[in-house]
Amino acid sequence: MHAADPSPVRILVVDDDPGDVLMIEEALADSEVPKSIDVVGDGEEAMEFLFREGRHREANRPDMILLDLNMPRMDGRQVLDKVKSDDSLRTIPIVVLTTSNADTDILGSYNLRANAYVTKPIDLDDFNDVIRRIDEFFGQVVVLPKPPASAG
Repeated sequence: MHAADPSPVRILVVDDDPGDVLMIEEALADSEVPKSIDVVGDGEEAMEFLFREGRHREANRPDMILLDLNMPRMDGRQVLDKVKSDDSLRTIPIVVLTTSNADTDILGSYNLRANAYVTKPIDLDDFNDVIRRIDEFFGQVVVLPKPPASAG
């Protein structure tokens, strides 16, 4: 996906903090790259979205996932493990975006095959800058995998 590509980059935000979700959406809205953003509030809903179940039957496969680690019901570690263990989903890049800077979370996320691990900054300007950098890298620099023909 490059800026010349007219199709929007589809981003799935998996985060239970409405304030963080709003900041992510606002930072991504400033981008030159067209995008479609879907938001789910926990890991169970993320799995429903990715497997197109329940109220997410019409969901489009995301081009990338921004994933918080600490959430109710099913946490980000479990989502990461399930997505990266599934043949039809494992190629979706996942950026862990979390408040934790614990070595065990960082190493654990990479062991579960996260594509990147980013700690959420406390400062609003720094937070916006981090989101813009992720967007620039995955939206303009990286070539994202094309989904399988049947993945929607």
